[in-house]
Amino acid sequence: MSATGWIRERFAGPTPGAAPGATGTWPRTALSLPFIGMALVVVLDYTTDAAVTVEPALTAVPALAAVVSRRTWYPLAIGLCTQAVAFLMAFHNDVLGESVHSATVFAIVLVAAIGWVSATLRLRQEKALADAQLVASIARRVLLRPVPDRVGTVRAAVHYEAAAAHARIGGDLYEVVNTRHGVRAVVGDVRGKGLGAVETAAAVLGAFREAAHQEPALERVAGWLAVSLDRALHENDHPGVEEEFVTLVLIGVRPDGTAEIVNCGHPAPLLLRGGEDVRPLELAETVPPLGVLDPADVRPPVHRIPLRRGDRVLLFTDGVIEARNRAGVFYPLAERLPRCADGCPADVLQRLHEDVVRHVGRQLGDDAAMLLLQYDPPPAAGQGDLPAVGAQLPHQNGLLTRH
Repeated sequence: MSATGWIRERFAGPTPGAAPGATGTWPRTALSLPFIGMALVVVLDYTTDAAVTVEPALTAVPALAAVVSRRTWYPLAIGLCTQAVAFLMAFHNDVLGESVHSATVFAIVLVAAIGWVSATLRLRQEKALADAQLVASIARRVLLRPVPDRVGTVRAAVHYEAAAAHARIGGDLYEVVNTRHGVRAVVGDVRGKGLGAVETAAAVLGAFREAAHQEPALERVAGWLAVSLDRALHENDHPGVEEEFVTLVLIGVRPDGTAEIVNCGHPAPLLLRGGEDVRPLELAETVPPLGVLDPADVRPPVHRIPLRRGDRVLLFTDGVIEARNRAGVFYPLAERLPRCADGCPADVLQRLHEDVVRHVGRQLGDDAAMLLLQYDPPPAAGQGDLPAVGAQLPHQNGLLTRH
């Protein structure tokens, strides 16, 4: 069975609406609501004065059937059942020849027909949306490839959430590759949203995947990305392309455990080291986002930090730290990270994401990506823990040195 067919088959089961634990679906028990409605009308009719008929209330039953079911035949079937109940009530109340009964019968037929049309159109739209989501998922898998649990000397995990609820892809980018120069990773954020941002992200990622293997110096990787981005922006003609730029941070973990960092206008990564507070890897010098300067002027400094076994570096986009709750308070990532730090990198990011969602209380308003790298060289490599950072590098809070 094709993926599209699987999705469509799945759509035949759940029904639309809200239900606890299943966003966008009604539980199957909701299919009984029309019958409960009919029963309530019958009970009300039998318990009220015979001079007052509540038969017209039955017209709401097929409308309810159209709401709780994705089966196009369900509103029609409920409409037939409702008509039978309407005739029984009219016979019991001796109003078969009255205009109120005729009007009720006509209204039930009309509402059932409208419910059938509505369910049919909704099902077509949902199938089209499922196909679009499938295409978006494939595009995301090609553009933002899954990150393996281990890449060279590091364990890695990524979590990505697109701002558009059904798009599954946006302007944030990430990649981790293992090269002869060590493990190299990038996390970036394209200014803007939509297909234009996706095109720009694709250009940057394509350039990184090539440059990371070819260029021994990390700063030259950034220069390569600047050239590729400049060419892509001149080739693209989507609205707002002249104002697009990309913030990103590059990190390389060399075989000897030294991490190299290049920052181009991006939020500073966070270092999580056992027994110490979370520290932002703020650099003394950064360069503006790519796309702001002429590519020939992009000469970012490279900063180095020795890693110990178990050190974790979190790279993220501003969609995480700019996530605000209803009071307007930004998400305190550095403060919350230690609370979520237990377990493997994938577990850490999952708990962080859940914490961000709890903080915001609704869907995130911007794309959000997080990449966690944990330095964990295989035992066979024979690499021991390096001395504490502060013991070797007193400059810049004992964390970073400039190359």
